[in-house]
Amino acid sequence: MASSIHDLARHLNISIGTVSRALNGRADVNADTRKRVLEAARELNYSPNQSGRSLRQGATRSIAFMLQPHPGDQQYGEPFFIPFLTGLQARLAEYDLDLMVVMGEPGQYQQERLRRVVETRRADAVVLANTRREDDRIDYLSKAGFPFATLGRSQSGGDTYPSLDIDFERAGDEAVDRLVARGHRRIAAIRPSHDLNFGYLFLDGYRKALRRHGIEVDPGLIADGFINEAGGYQVTPRVMLSNDRPTAIIFNNDAMALGGCKALAEMGIRPGHDIAVIVIVDTPLCRYFSPALTAFRPSLEPMGRRLAEMLLASLPAFAGEEGPHIMHEVWPLELIARESD
Repeated sequence: MASSIHDLARHLNISIGTVSRALNGRADVNADTRKRVLEAARELNYSPNQSGRSLRQGATRSIAFMLQPHPGDQQYGEPFFIPFLTGLQARLAEYDLDLMVVMGEPGQYQQERLRRVVETRRADAVVLANTRREDDRIDYLSKAGFPFATLGRSQSGGDTYPSLDIDFERAGDEAVDRLVARGHRRIAAIRPSHDLNFGYLFLDGYRKALRRHGIEVDPGLIADGFINEAGGYQVTPRVMLSNDRPTAIIFNNDAMALGGCKALAEMGIRPGHDIAVIVIVDTPLCRYFSPALTAFRPSLEPMGRRLAEMLLASLPAFAGEEGPHIMHEVWPLELIARESD
């Protein structure tokens, strides 16, 4: 009996990636190899998921979304992810597919949970979020030949998987343009740490816009921290310590902005009066804060639907007559002007 995909690969003397691709019906595995793998799986009673229905039906009919909360974040990014997951599930349901959310532990990288999903075949494909600049999860899935798509871009994996991202670079650029047009030249930027790729993209846009306006980039006006209220609360005072302190701050995250605005208030600095504030990625938190925060709004539910379509287009079973193909898209954000800037 083969208890894992490792056992099956060892029995066949072929790679785990080839076995995984064959079990999933990927187009890049030839028919003879696929037949050999499926026959061996039956002979060895290998079951790629808990119920064993994958060998009988060829699929689990489930897609796993890997949700990784950040340290100290008890809300698990709900204001952002709930609309996105609503759209993702709605589109998958049209194909009789279920969405399974696999929750990680706060502050711990989810590699082991991801490995269990792949090796036990609990899902037919995976959706990753919060992509890092160099992402071990993407490297692992690519090597294993397991289907996946990402909400966000990465330098890992090349162009071999579908990805849908928000144009953080353009938003950072436009935020600087808006503030410079209002007379600001000392503009701070606060972004998340942990090598999250969207933080780098935002910072690239911020820096390019400053240079385009002839403003020198001041490292003292750039800070990073945990992507939650506590992170914004802790790092915002750092950029306010300069004798020539900023007159505007761009926050890369709504939760960090709320913590940052609390820190400013405790320093006697009123957002929207004494300092301008703009947030990249609008959520309901921004509109109910006082003053309401100017922010860039993504189309989260349509993005969820679209990423589902992109993932399905990469899978042979759902790709249609044109066959499997990989797509990459970057979506703009809509500026929502409010009181804070």
